[in-house]
Amino acid sequence: QVQLMESGGGSVQSGGSLKLSCVGPGTVFSNCRMAWHRQAPGKERELASAYRNGGSPQYLHSVVGRFTISLDLAKNTLYLQMNSLKNEDTGVYYCAAEFCRGTDANEYWGQGTQVTVSS
Repeated sequence: QVQLMESGGGSVQSGGSLKLSCVGPGTVFSNCRMAWHRQAPGKERELASAYRNGGSPQYLHSVVGRFTISLDLAKNTLYLQMNSLKNEDTGVYYCAAEFCRGTDANEYWGQGTQVTVSS
């Protein structure tokens, strides 16, 4: 069973930085589009950033210039560097492997890590 495990969440003041990590099996990172979704309290889950190995990263408009997604295949780890954090970035951040090819399932999700930004 594929497991994705996030880490790096926490509480930070507005303007601060956090770096999220997602560890999983190598086959997932090579065969799926990797993504960070987030869900703020009382709101629907939204795609914050996505990247398929060899492709171009995608970002939610509100995080452009502040967030950077990256993939280290040698470490089987997906990262999300978050700078200049704002209160509205608060939420649970989920690592996801989507649109997978050649794996048992089409998508896999982590359990999420909480990010709290306060003024």
